Amino acid sequence: MADQVKLYDTTLRDGMQGEGMSLSAEEKLRVTHALDELGVHYIEAGFPSSNPKEQALFEMLSAQSFETATIVAFGMTRRRDLAAADDPALQILAQCFAPVCTLVGKTWRLHLEKVTEVEPAENLAMIAESVAFLVGEGKRVIYDAEHFFDGFADDEAYALSCLRAALEAGAENVTLCDTNGATLPATVESAVKSVLSALGPDARFGIHTHDDAGCGVANALLAVQAGARLVQGTMNGYGERCGNANLVSIVPSLQLKLGFDCLPAGRLARLTETAHLVDEICNVVPDPNAPYVGRNAFAHKGGMHVAGIARDARTFEHIEPEEVGNEREFLISELSGKGTVKARAEQTGVEIDDATASRAVERVKALEHRGFQFEAADGSFDLLIRREAGDYEPLFRLESFRVIVEKREDGRVQTEATIKIWVDGERYVRTAEGNGPVHALDTALRGAIGETYPHLREIELVNFKVRILDERKGTGAVTRVLLDASDGHDTWGAIGVSENVIEASWEALVDSLEAGMLPWRAGATRAAAARSTS
Repeated sequence: MADQVKLYDTTLRDGMQGEGMSLSAEEKLRVTHALDELGVHYIEAGFPSSNPKEQALFEMLSAQSFETATIVAFGMTRRRDLAAADDPALQILAQCFAPVCTLVGKTWRLHLEKVTEVEPAENLAMIAESVAFLVGEGKRVIYDAEHFFDGFADDEAYALSCLRAALEAGAENVTLCDTNGATLPATVESAVKSVLSALGPDARFGIHTHDDAGCGVANALLAVQAGARLVQGTMNGYGERCGNANLVSIVPSLQLKLGFDCLPAGRLARLTETAHLVDEICNVVPDPNAPYVGRNAFAHKGGMHVAGIARDARTFEHIEPEEVGNEREFLISELSGKGTVKARAEQTGVEIDDATASRAVERVKALEHRGFQFEAADGSFDLLIRREAGDYEPLFRLESFRVIVEKREDGRVQTEATIKIWVDGERYVRTAEGNGPVHALDTALRGAIGETYPHLREIELVNFKVRILDERKGTGAVTRVLLDASDGHDTWGAIGVSENVIEASWEALVDSLEAGMLPWRAGATRAAAARSTS
């Protein structure tokens, strides 16, 4: 049986120390349930005594049930001038519902001299008495040895004595913290092996690393290989300065590559979904280049790479994307070959021959020369393939559109759009107002064809980006517009390029709606075929 590594998430406490990070108690509760559904063992909810929001969170958590996670309360060792039983913060930890308490204490003599102004012997007493008090109150205790690796490098014997003080007082785990995030992997590995040798095989210890030197994940992995069996980190690497070690990268590396037992069976496939959900709750844009879960983690662009993937995915992918809940993507550019085009077509349910693929490649090259970019416009590229195949019928034929923007004396700006289009031989004229040209055009277009294509009601524009491609030409420069649209399940991109920003927006808008209709139209075609043969 594989060794088990316990996962300890500190997103709600350490992760919130990152710049711009702030969650309400209700949002923290959503994150807690998401982590529990993923299969995380410990969720550090924060200081139950620090502020009213944390108090409200602990009250809410006390009324919840969790399948896999244990809620952890965080605090510090007793104050230097108080007995542990008289320390108000320790009393709150003892009285809170959380069965596990994590205490952080000093390990580095520099902090004793410069920060707490406590003698080394008194610091050991603070550690031991605080742990013993909470254990006596029925709590399981994890001791976080703050700045352990700096302290170990400065005075190895004293750093180890801090760990022993916690263990002898009843702590079930001592966690070695690289609080400054500056320790390099070889040093972490060596120190962890020394700790294991000094404390003996029965001592349970964990690892808590930061990413200031870009080694947070590597340090955590090496610590586990050297003997640590609890890993602390945050979702998506949130945290102060450069962030904490990213559990989203650590977990699949431990489970898929090193053979450790981390998550319950089947839960690893939820990793991408959970990582993106936590980003959404925290109002953070998911990193497209994030290992394992990023949009580009399994995205292939070069023709040779795509050809290799078609033969054997192992040629350019280190794991199967589905193992972590991600999916393979084929990025289209002037570097693409026929294989890339055919792979994307097959992925979207379209069969094309080599001649069609070649035409699509040449079309992409010509359009990218004009300023198009299809990497972020997969919806527009799917339409391009179908147009080159010669069997695609657009939703409508445009006769004309007009946009009027009126700036009034009172400061109000009013936008009105009129479109004239043809659908199935019938002419439609619609006028609509909006808070801008794109909104007005979108409203008018939906008003014209919404009854014919009711599925459009499910499609919403979720992002709008404008880029000037040749700034030297000023207001006469070519403009690229990228739109992201979603039907609540899938999201796709569309692009328009023109010297006129409204025309570019119209092109992207139409592509976004037509691309969103592709699955619906394919389903309608299959249903019609089934009826004709029945």
